[in-house]
Amino acid sequence: MTSWAGRTAADIAAAVREKRATPREVVADHLARIERLDGRVGAFRAVRAEAALGEADEVGARSDLAELPLAGVPVAVKDNLAVRGESKRVGSAATPDTPSAADHVTVARLRAAGAVVVGLTNVPELCVFGTTEGVHGTSRNPWDPARSAGGSSGGGAAAVAAGLVPLALGNDGMGSLRIPAANCGLVTIKPGHGVVPAGIGEGDWFGMSENGPLATTVEDARLMLAVLAGDDLTDGGPPRRADGGTLRIAASARSPLAGVPVSRPYANAVREAAGLLMKAGHQVRRADPPYPASLGLTALAHWTAGTAVDARGLDRRRLARRTRVHAALGRAFVRTAAAGEGREALRARLEPFFEAYDVLLTPALARRSPAAAPWHERGWLRNIVADTAYSPFTPPWNLAGWPAMAVPVGTLPSGAPCAVQLVGRPGAEAALLELAERIEALRPWRRTAPLE
Repeated sequence: MTSWAGRTAADIAAAVREKRATPREVVADHLARIERLDGRVGAFRAVRAEAALGEADEVGARSDLAELPLAGVPVAVKDNLAVRGESKRVGSAATPDTPSAADHVTVARLRAAGAVVVGLTNVPELCVFGTTEGVHGTSRNPWDPARSAGGSSGGGAAAVAAGLVPLALGNDGMGSLRIPAANCGLVTIKPGHGVVPAGIGEGDWFGMSENGPLATTVEDARLMLAVLAGDDLTDGGPPRRADGGTLRIAASARSPLAGVPVSRPYANAVREAAGLLMKAGHQVRRADPPYPASLGLTALAHWTAGTAVDARGLDRRRLARRTRVHAALGRAFVRTAAAGEGREALRARLEPFFEAYDVLLTPALARRSPAAAPWHERGWLRNIVADTAYSPFTPPWNLAGWPAMAVPVGTLPSGAPCAVQLVGRPGAEAALLELAERIEALRPWRRTAPLE
């Protein structure tokens, strides 16, 4: 009997379209793996076993099966996006356990493309923090179960890295796709503003939050992004300079936040990726973006203000202490964040750098993720320090609204994956995917963790 769990989304969809597999067979195989392994991983808040099998049969009976880009592909959805008939808890005891009446637009697009939603994945409360734990469980890194999968799309990243699903839908407001993807050895892309419909929480964290894919290959990430965007992103390729030259890539291992050191494995990953991209024919130079000294305060103001908006109307007594403090601090910054002045100033400061360079290459993280522990029971400041110390590289690009990717490169001393980040100007999604594909071709990575 053919095993479909652990296969890529592209492979599965091709097999279903060609009648070499049925959607029910594929979904059943993944549900069996979830039942067998998720107790060790903590990826899912809810598994839709019976509903998913019924929906798989519906996909198999569709008259347009041969044209579906995600025919029969099991997907997991982050628990801050509506899935018809399921509650949306956003990692909290303060949210209502009421079934959603309709799918979020991104979920609807995945289903229209033939995907089957098998479950909703764990998140930290209100998707605030860089580790995933709380009243609905703890998501662990399948490569290193003593460590957090990251956050806030930690459950989705854990599910994909464990081979429980080939794709997961997550979102990213300060790094919430790239942080767990980097921890778990996955490919992800936070698209630029407006490429994929957002509709996250109560205002998309002032336009900083974007929905995107978690995948094990660049091909799968591109495939899912095209479905989410309602557009074909496969043929763009990297932009060429007017003089016909190749891409100008700036490599920087300097932390955007002063005083945050970068560990050797992540600095080495940048050097390795730079060598691969030079081998691919691109111009790579060491150059640091002109990050403003105020970046940390700007990021904190927007981060807390977004939570303050999302917490409105919730029973504060049912929120964890770290969330209550985060939201309370943010109330003072809501008006400033909504005005967007700090973000405009950041873009203006960075734009000349991106006139000189087409793409920025950085570490995805500064160090390995914190231990998988009850961080939701610990104080706010302790959480902030832990998150900032390991993930300073992601927030600038949410503030700017520009596309950014995480791509596996190298390994940590524990054997868990290491990763780099690729950043481009608005509209550079296809270029970033092409560069990631070149890295993958020159230095393939192991796609799923060896849990069995």
